[in-house]
Amino acid sequence: MAGGHFGPAGVAKERAGQYQGKVTFSVIIACVVAAVGGSLFGYDIGISGGVTSMDGFLMKFFPGVYEKKQHVHENNYCKYNNQGLSAFTSSLYLAGLVASLVASPVTRIYGRRASIICGGVSFLIGATLNASAINLAMLLLGRIMLGVGIGFGNQAVPVYLSEMAPTHLRGALNMMFQLATTTGIFTANMINYGTQKLEPWGWRLSLGLAAVPAVLMTVGGIVLSETPNSLIERGMQDEGRKVLEKIRGTKNVDAEFEDMVDASELANSIKHPFRNILTKRNRPQLVMAILLPAFQILTGINSILFYAPVLFQSMGFGGNASLYASAVTGGVLCSSTFITIATVDRVGRRFLLISGGIQMIICQVIVSVILRLKFGENQHLSKGFSVLVVVMICLFVLAFGWSWGGLGWTIPSEIFPLETRSAGQGITVAVNLLFTFAIAQSFLSLLCAFKFGIFLFFACWVLLMTIFVYFFLPETKGVPIEEMIFMWRKHWFWKRIVPGNPNDEDGSTELGERVERTTE
Repeated sequence: MAGGHFGPAGVAKERAGQYQGKVTFSVIIACVVAAVGGSLFGYDIGISGGVTSMDGFLMKFFPGVYEKKQHVHENNYCKYNNQGLSAFTSSLYLAGLVASLVASPVTRIYGRRASIICGGVSFLIGATLNASAINLAMLLLGRIMLGVGIGFGNQAVPVYLSEMAPTHLRGALNMMFQLATTTGIFTANMINYGTQKLEPWGWRLSLGLAAVPAVLMTVGGIVLSETPNSLIERGMQDEGRKVLEKIRGTKNVDAEFEDMVDASELANSIKHPFRNILTKRNRPQLVMAILLPAFQILTGINSILFYAPVLFQSMGFGGNASLYASAVTGGVLCSSTFITIATVDRVGRRFLLISGGIQMIICQVIVSVILRLKFGENQHLSKGFSVLVVVMICLFVLAFGWSWGGLGWTIPSEIFPLETRSAGQGITVAVNLLFTFAIAQSFLSLLCAFKFGIFLFFACWVLLMTIFVYFFLPETKGVPIEEMIFMWRKHWFWKRIVPGNPNDEDGSTELGERVERTTE
């Protein structure tokens, strides 16, 4: 830490009550354009499951799986269990994990826009390689480049949105990333539904169309304004103030500007953000950066979205019906994001996470019971129970969408002080992609081993994370991004760990009182 002193991330005084400004057209456009980066992540999640169930794709790259698929008496839960097929899906996320750690210093030193552009270009290269793949090596190389793009994009875009958005609407505008992600998933599902009829080359079109969001992200990175936080951190205070005045729609931005300057002074004194993030002052943020993205994946959502067509085919749905069912779940996930956008800055993050968790547990238990009683070796679900399973999965996806779907990205991106923000987001993305990789690589084997119990496995994790949120996650609604340190000092548990500010002895400001109320 700088000089060994304990400061609230460089901000020595709470000025939230003095923040002024309004929602401007400039900030909305910037957030919408930047959020397109989320569509890269979403498109790939949605496209992978559909492509891996297409006969043309399997015959060319995974003939063994194709042959297995044709055996009508194969164990329902194990017909797609193939590590090579899993590697196709999961290789992207391992590459993204490494790329996210590389992206952290790029984002800090060269700005958020630089990482957004790098992500878009990498994804474009990957989409081109995948669409033109003639062998498995070329296919996997394309997946790796897609992973690099996702690593850079997921590292920079949530931070960009949190820094550009005004405090009272930060949650809603940050959810633009999740909206783009879910729109990408839904779009991919609909494209798969159409291209699966174009055998044997439809899979090439599905994979190649990933170039569209990649181009949009690259162009967006070029035309967007840099965040004022990043400009000030890199010594461009005058330019940073101009951008701040533009996006807030007023010249009276002194309080917010002073917070950014204070934060940047400490940020510039920190030469090793990843080392600094291990200090006690950053302990709660580090815990959240590790657990929240891990919990997001351990809800089981990616398993459903990755392998929805495979999962539904395993349950006895026909090929077309399974793709249609996965398209429905993608549509539900996309629409659920609007619930979060409308409510996150009103009811708060904690309420959405807890209520969503309860609904997810109920849905997973019901699906598990149905599969245990009505679905087993060489059996198909009846039409009635098949519909009920799809309804329960849709309700699960709906609950995830309004809770962990977006907030698993939003909260980590808003809680770190400026000097560790890029490093913190790098850790968040790396953990997310590590667990995504692990689940993607192991899900088909877990499905084969656990059978109906796979849903109970994830339900137990959702129960654990819901309890964690209730006791250990403070409410971040309405807290300025550069004043989050005060929130931790008011929390019943974290105040025992985070050092107090020796200069803050003049009582509690309006913000401090509000934080205390929301974290009790």
